[in-house]
Amino acid sequence: MEVTRKIVTSVLGVLVALVLGVGTANAQGQVSKPFAGAKVNGGTVTHTMQDGKHVLTLSGDFQVPDTPDPHWQIVDSKGRVFLLQRLKIKGALGGVAGDKINMSITLPAYITDIAKVQIYCAWAEAVLGETTFTATLMTGGTK
Repeated sequence: MEVTRKIVTSVLGVLVALVLGVGTANAQGQVSKPFAGAKVNGGTVTHTMQDGKHVLTLSGDFQVPDTPDPHWQIVDSKGRVFLLQRLKIKGALGGVAGDKINMSITLPAYITDIAKVQIYCAWAEAVLGETTFTATLMTGGTK
Protein backbone atom coordinates (compact mmCIF):
# COMPACT_ATOMS: atom_id res chain seq x y z
CA MET A 1 0.00 0.00 0.00
CA GLU A 2 2.86 2.38 0.87
CA VAL A 3 4.56 1.70 -2.51
CA THR A 4 1.32 2.46 -4.40
CA ARG A 5 0.90 5.74 -2.52
CA LYS A 6 4.47 6.79 -3.38
CA ILE A 7 3.94 5.96 -7.07
CA VAL A 8 0.68 7.92 -7.20
CA THR A 9 2.30 10.86 -5.43
CA SER A 10 5.24 10.81 -7.86
CA VAL A 11 2.98 10.65 -10.92
CA LEU A 12 0.85 13.53 -9.64
CA GLY A 13 3.99 15.57 -8.98
CA VAL A 14 5.19 15.02 -12.55
CA LEU A 15 1.78 15.96 -13.98
CA VAL A 16 1.66 19.17 -11.93
CA ALA A 17 5.18 20.08 -13.09
CA LEU A 18 4.20 19.50 -16.72
CA VAL A 19 1.05 21.60 -16.46
CA LEU A 20 2.88 24.45 -14.72
CA GLY A 21 5.67 24.26 -17.30
CA VAL A 22 3.23 24.58 -20.20
CA GLY A 23 1.49 27.52 -18.53
CA THR A 24 4.81 29.28 -18.04
CA ALA A 25 5.82 28.67 -21.67
CA ASN A 26 2.54 30.18 -22.93
CA ALA A 27 2.91 33.21 -20.66
CA GLN A 28 6.46 33.80 -21.89
CA GLY A 29 5.45 33.44 -25.55
CA GLN A 30 6.83 31.71 -28.56
CA VAL A 31 9.84 33.30 -30.24
CA SER A 32 10.41 33.07 -33.98
CA LYS A 33 13.59 32.39 -35.87
CA PRO A 34 15.51 35.55 -36.91
CA PHE A 35 14.14 37.60 -39.82
CA ALA A 36 15.91 37.09 -43.14
CA GLY A 37 15.46 38.93 -46.43
CA ALA A 38 16.56 41.70 -48.77
CA LYS A 39 16.26 44.55 -46.23
CA VAL A 40 15.45 42.90 -42.89
CA ASN A 41 18.04 40.56 -41.40
CA GLY A 42 17.94 39.93 -37.70
CA GLY A 43 15.53 40.46 -34.90
CA THR A 44 12.69 38.14 -33.99
CA VAL A 45 8.99 38.28 -33.24
CA THR A 46 7.33 36.90 -30.12
CA HIS A 47 3.78 35.57 -30.01
CA THR A 48 1.90 36.01 -26.72
CA MET A 49 -1.67 36.01 -25.46
CA GLN A 50 -2.89 39.22 -23.82
CA ASP A 51 -6.47 39.52 -22.58
CA GLY A 52 -7.43 36.54 -24.74
CA LYS A 53 -5.99 38.06 -27.93
CA HIS A 54 -2.98 37.02 -30.00
CA VAL A 55 -0.22 39.63 -29.97
CA LEU A 56 3.00 39.76 -32.01
CA THR A 57 5.91 41.86 -30.72
CA LEU A 58 9.20 42.65 -32.44
CA SER A 59 12.41 42.14 -30.47
CA GLY A 60 14.51 45.04 -29.26
CA ASP A 61 17.27 44.26 -31.77
CA PHE A 62 14.88 44.47 -34.76
CA GLN A 63 16.04 47.15 -37.21
CA VAL A 64 13.20 48.94 -39.01
CA PRO A 65 14.05 49.00 -42.72
CA ASP A 66 14.68 52.35 -44.36
CA THR A 67 11.92 51.95 -46.93
CA PRO A 68 8.91 54.16 -47.73
CA ASP A 69 6.02 52.03 -46.45
CA PRO A 70 6.93 48.95 -44.34
CA HIS A 71 4.00 46.94 -42.95
CA TRP A 72 3.36 43.85 -40.85
CA GLN A 73 2.18 40.99 -43.04
CA ILE A 74 1.01 37.50 -42.06
CA VAL A 75 0.88 34.40 -44.26
CA ASP A 76 -1.27 31.52 -43.04
CA SER A 77 -0.87 27.79 -43.69
CA LYS A 78 -3.18 28.00 -46.73
CA GLY A 79 -1.00 30.68 -48.33
CA ARG A 80 -3.45 33.51 -47.66
CA VAL A 81 -1.70 36.83 -47.14
CA PHE A 82 -2.90 39.45 -44.65
CA LEU A 83 -1.47 42.96 -44.94
CA LEU A 84 -1.75 44.58 -41.51
CA GLN A 85 -0.58 47.80 -39.81
CA ARG A 86 2.20 50.03 -40.97
CA LEU A 87 5.43 49.59 -39.07
CA LYS A 88 6.20 53.34 -39.06
CA ILE A 89 3.64 55.91 -37.97
CA LYS A 90 4.37 59.54 -38.70
CA GLY A 91 5.09 61.73 -35.69
CA ALA A 92 2.54 64.19 -34.35
CA LEU A 93 3.95 67.08 -36.41
CA GLY A 94 4.08 65.46 -39.83
CA GLY A 95 7.27 63.56 -39.15
CA VAL A 96 9.06 66.50 -37.51
CA ALA A 97 8.84 64.90 -34.06
CA GLY A 98 10.05 61.62 -35.53
CA ASP A 99 8.32 58.45 -36.52
CA LYS A 100 6.79 56.08 -34.01
CA ILE A 101 7.10 52.34 -34.53
CA ASN A 102 4.35 49.72 -34.22
CA MET A 103 6.52 47.23 -32.31
CA SER A 104 3.45 45.15 -31.39
CA ILE A 105 0.21 44.28 -33.13
CA THR A 106 -2.92 42.47 -32.04
CA LEU A 107 -3.98 39.96 -34.65
CA PRO A 108 -7.49 40.27 -36.08
CA ALA A 109 -9.84 37.36 -35.29
CA TYR A 110 -10.08 36.31 -38.95
CA ILE A 111 -6.45 35.08 -38.98
CA THR A 112 -6.71 31.38 -38.10
CA ASP A 113 -3.00 30.53 -38.01
CA ILE A 114 0.46 31.96 -38.63
CA ALA A 115 2.86 30.24 -41.01
CA LYS A 116 5.08 33.30 -41.66
CA VAL A 117 5.51 36.82 -40.35
CA GLN A 118 6.75 39.20 -43.02
CA ILE A 119 7.82 42.80 -43.21
CA TYR A 120 6.35 44.06 -46.47
CA CYS A 121 6.88 47.35 -48.31
CA ALA A 122 3.47 48.36 -49.68
CA TRP A 123 5.01 51.08 -51.86
CA ALA A 124 7.50 48.77 -53.62
CA GLU A 125 5.19 45.74 -53.28
CA ALA A 126 8.06 43.61 -52.00
CA VAL A 127 8.75 41.38 -49.02
CA LEU A 128 11.65 42.94 -47.13
CA GLY A 129 12.19 40.03 -44.73
CA GLU A 130 10.34 37.15 -43.18
CA THR A 131 10.48 34.70 -40.32
CA THR A 132 8.74 31.56 -39.12
CA PHE A 133 8.13 29.85 -35.82
CA THR A 134 9.24 26.25 -35.25
CA ALA A 135 5.71 25.19 -36.29
CA THR A 136 2.59 26.91 -37.64
CA LEU A 137 0.90 28.77 -34.78
CA MET A 138 -2.81 28.11 -34.45
CA THR A 139 -4.69 31.23 -33.41
CA GLY A 140 -8.17 29.73 -33.56
CA GLY A 141 -9.59 32.78 -35.30
CA THR A 142 -12.86 32.81 -37.21
CA LYS A 143 -12.81 31.55 -40.79
